Amino acid sequence: MKFHRIQHVSIPRPPGSDEEARAFYGEVLGLEEVPPPQSLHEQDLIWYRVGDLELHLFAEDPIRDSSGRHFCFEVDDVEVVRARLAQAGYSPKSAVPIPTRPRFFCQDPFGNRIEFTTIRGDYREVEAQQTG
Repeated sequence: MKFHRIQHVSIPRPPGSDEEARAFYGEVLGLEEVPPPQSLHEQDLIWYRVGDLELHLFAEDPIRDSSGRHFCFEVDDVEVVRARLAQAGYSPKSAVPIPTRPRFFCQDPFGNRIEFTTIRGDYREVEAQQTG
């Protein structure tokens, strides 16, 4: 058995939050919305394309969660995304540094934790040089 990739990530959003979801994911982040399959029409879904992957937002009553669960977007320039989120009124939070991977976290309007990073190389090589 061979795993190829993660095909999609599904995250919750409150029922009736379509406009707010589209404002954040479509307008602020600039993701391309794609129609979900007709067979799932009754499930109140909003889908986005992220490279060759998908992000699915499903309607669910909110549950506050303080765990470290999150997903991560790899972006071309993490500082441009940080500035765009801050300008839109969101609060990017710094993260423990990883060599060659500048990153930060931010919550979407529904409390989902998202990491943003730019991968500039293999952190293992940097760490090997530091200990070598």
